[in-house]
Amino acid sequence: MKKKTVILFTVLMLGLAACGAAAPMMLEPEYAVVPSYDESGVGGGAPEVQYEGIAPLPTAVTYDPYKVDTGSTDNVQERMVIMNADLTIVIPDPQAKMEEISALAESLGGFVVSLNMYQTYLYDGGTAPEGYISIRVPSDKLETALSQIKADVVEVRNENRNGQDVTADYVDLESRLTALEAARDQLQTIMDAATKTEDVLNVFNQLQYYNEQIEMVKGQMKYYEEASAYSLINVTLVAEETIQPIQIGPWTPGESARDAIQSLIRFLQGFVDFLMYFILLVVPILIVVFGPVALVVWLIVRGVKRSKAKKVAAAK
Repeated sequence: MKKKTVILFTVLMLGLAACGAAAPMMLEPEYAVVPSYDESGVGGGAPEVQYEGIAPLPTAVTYDPYKVDTGSTDNVQERMVIMNADLTIVIPDPQAKMEEISALAESLGGFVVSLNMYQTYLYDGGTAPEGYISIRVPSDKLETALSQIKADVVEVRNENRNGQDVTADYVDLESRLTALEAARDQLQTIMDAATKTEDVLNVFNQLQYYNEQIEMVKGQMKYYEEASAYSLINVTLVAEETIQPIQIGPWTPGESARDAIQSLIRFLQGFVDFLMYFILLVVPILIVVFGPVALVVWLIVRGVKRSKAKKVAAAK
């Protein structure tokens, strides 16, 4: 009896051991964790763990400050920066320099926006030409244009550059344009399916509104595109003689006396001319215009005095 019990116990233990050894092969998980070691088969520390069946993590994204991600990996908006420059230069001949700048703008693929020439007064009473010109050149040729404009000038009095980043505004306009066009297409579909005149008119009015908004957005986008593609350069041209220092010559009493005598003669001539005009022109006009009036007033006053005198005499 004891021998049968021992044999049964031994068989039971062997069966349990066999089941325990086969269990890991039957319960293999879907995403297995597989340790990896170096070529020698011995890890130098904690084993490197690889997760099979799980997608790898995305690689690091490099940030580019000159690009804007608009939500899609295929739609990356380049930076749109409006660059402008203002210059004040002193040159011997403003007219010739203005023509040179105009030719420069055309040679660089740009154009002249506006120009103006005028005269300015000098310290000695003379005049000198000055001017103002605005041109647009491709943005990538801004430095070339400025360098050529400043070449061979007497002085650069002022130079100012400024930039405006309109990338975010342009992206917002693109999104707005997409939404407006989608709404317009939906309204067009509704209008095509409408049968009542009232419904057609209502949808037509809404279509007009959306079309106006679309045109406004397109116009703003076109302005940003052109302004960022062509830089504006404003140049003020100053004549060299306007910045010449005041020269003080030697004192000449003879010339001063001569000038004083000439001024006195001119004053006397003017005074005599005034008297002649007054006597020969103003006085006759006054007599003709105010003479009859004065005569009527004198007669009225005289009649009043005589009337009073008669009354006084009668009272006595």
